[in-house]
Amino acid sequence: MIYNAPVQEMLFLFDKVLMGERVLVGKFKDIDKSAISDILKEVAKFSENILVPINRDADINPPTFNGGNVKCNEKYKEAYSALSTGGWIGISGDQKYGGMGLPSVLTTCINEILSSGCMALSLNALMTQGQIEALENHADDRIKEIYLPKLNSGEWSGTMNLTESQAGSDVGALKTKAEKCPDGKYKVTGQKIYISWGDHDLNKNICHLVLARVKGAPEGTKGISLFLVPKIIPDLHGEPDVRNGVISVSMEEKFGLHGSPTMVIQYSDAIGWLIGEENQGLTAMFTMMNNARLGVGVEGLSQSERAYQKALNFAKGRVQGKNLKTNLSTEIINHADVRRNLLDMKALTVASRAICMDCAINIDIANINNDEGCARKAGLLTPIAKAFSTDVANKITEVGIQIHGGMGFIEETGAAQFYRDARVTSIYEGTNGIQAMDLVGRKMNDGGEAAQGLISEIKSTENLAINFSIEQKELLACARIKLQEATNWMLNCESINERYAGSSPFLKAFGYVLGAHYLLKSAVVSDDEDKNILSQYFLKQVLPEAFPLFDYSVQGSELLYAYNFEQDYKS
Repeated sequence: MIYNAPVQEMLFLFDKVLMGERVLVGKFKDIDKSAISDILKEVAKFSENILVPINRDADINPPTFNGGNVKCNEKYKEAYSALSTGGWIGISGDQKYGGMGLPSVLTTCINEILSSGCMALSLNALMTQGQIEALENHADDRIKEIYLPKLNSGEWSGTMNLTESQAGSDVGALKTKAEKCPDGKYKVTGQKIYISWGDHDLNKNICHLVLARVKGAPEGTKGISLFLVPKIIPDLHGEPDVRNGVISVSMEEKFGLHGSPTMVIQYSDAIGWLIGEENQGLTAMFTMMNNARLGVGVEGLSQSERAYQKALNFAKGRVQGKNLKTNLSTEIINHADVRRNLLDMKALTVASRAICMDCAINIDIANINNDEGCARKAGLLTPIAKAFSTDVANKITEVGIQIHGGMGFIEETGAAQFYRDARVTSIYEGTNGIQAMDLVGRKMNDGGEAAQGLISEIKSTENLAINFSIEQKELLACARIKLQEATNWMLNCESINERYAGSSPFLKAFGYVLGAHYLLKSAVVSDDEDKNILSQYFLKQVLPEAFPLFDYSVQGSELLYAYNFEQDYKS
């Protein structure tokens, strides 16, 4: 299957729409736009030539689990070796520890391209990147010296262990225990489930970040600590030495993402090292989770891009029906309904990319300048980037199947894989319902300052468009007013559960308005007529979906609790 990485679209958004040059200061001052272009073109070659050819094969021939060991598809070994040798794992890692030290926005673009090539394999790198960031921010120097160079190089890989059978979204219900040893290490005992890349044979060691409760710690989230538990304990020189009490119990059979081994792991007096302070583990883990949430949004985006490209290519070649203007047989791309579907896919993909890149740029500026305003904006955009991009990925990949018709339902074409792989992105790293609750809850605890700042940016785009298209300006203004009204309702609503009742439609509608804002700005700053057409299409035929969603978001919870589910099918 053909894939062409959208490097020029990324560069355009970075340079002309999101003003990405603001990032190229401080520790990133030696990176220029030419270097960014070169890096993206290089990773594009890698993804197109190395990852794309293995994506379908790994879906059909997934990892196997036998005798407590995972054996990956042989083609994965070569691809992973090339991935790590190319430096595409530690792309944001500190150069002091062997990372490339690239800004988050460039990492976001690289991860989209890698995930478009093979989402299942690139997830391995994504998990490791999150662990690198968590250790950089919370581990002691000795842990950093031993683990970070190995993780950045891809010689070792990292995982995140939160979930237990009784503790999914409610992390505070976990039962995994940690007992402190006289030498300062800890013995970790318990079982974790849904561990992405929890076991494999692609490298020398797997390092698990595990949430557990130290004896005597408070109940709930206030008593959770974070531990680094390697599969193989390294010696004094940092080389894998002694097998730890880390046991792979089973490998999950999944709806999609077949190439990625998802494990149940048992910890039996496994030696671990405390990361950060006791009972402060959730703070440290959230560093990794926030990294992963943007990364998962990018995963959704990547499958949207792949599904669009595949559907477009199919529509150009599939001959069915007659051209109503010539009465001759025609490719289906000339049918109005197919073109509508393709424009939906394209417009929503571009909107998702802009949201994710804007989030990453504000993360970078916040880190470079210790800019609290950009930190709040990045915090607000993170749940939107994760939830909106993955929600629309489910829609886009489903439409991709539809465009293929009956062939889309046949696995041979590969169209269904994008849908199956994308489906988990709206579930893991915090379900999209939790992202929506986070948006209207914690992310508005600043009195709505970050939200109001984004609304002001949207209004600036309206002003920019005054001499470009009054019609498009007015369409965006109407949506911005609805966003402002719904935001005010959320901020003035005293009951958090009333906010939560409308949080999911609110988040999705917010995403639509942001998409319209980015696409209109793209049209204004470009001479490309297709960008103008795409902006018009989004504003006239996609953005209207936001209006009823805003209405739903402010209706409260009364009807949700009025229905008596206990009586349904009661015998």
